[in-house]
Amino acid sequence: MTSLMDRRDFVRRGCAACVGATLLAPLLQGCAATRYATGTLNRDGLLLEVSEFLAPDGALRPYVVVRNEALHFPICVFRFSDTEYAALWMQCAHLGAELQVSGQALQCPAHGSEYDNRGVVTNGPADQNLRRFPVQVAAQHLFIDLRATS
Repeated sequence: MTSLMDRRDFVRRGCAACVGATLLAPLLQGCAATRYATGTLNRDGLLLEVSEFLAPDGALRPYVVVRNEALHFPICVFRFSDTEYAALWMQCAHLGAELQVSGQALQCPAHGSEYDNRGVVTNGPADQNLRRFPVQVAAQHLFIDLRATS
């Protein structure tokens, strides 16, 4: 015997599915694969190839996480345009934990501090912005100046 769903049950399940999809949508942004690159360290900073932002499907990645064994923390480089980038030190300004990238933001797994893609604190307990390094675009490379902060 086939059981048919009554109207009230249908509406209730439909609403539950919509609410669930709405709550999960922001989490799915963080599911995109993070690109990790090894920057070449010279005495003044890091060199990163612009091609690191190119995904296999030809799309441009919004950010790349740059690691180098000489650095204590990685640097997240957000891309805004062909000529504008933000290089952010991925150390929480609150207690020093390594941050995680979540969409267009950085989050601290220790106490929940959040920063936008320009390093500005958007949610405490951190009360200071992230350390941000100047980025120069030259030919097919980005130069992240580790001597200065902006």
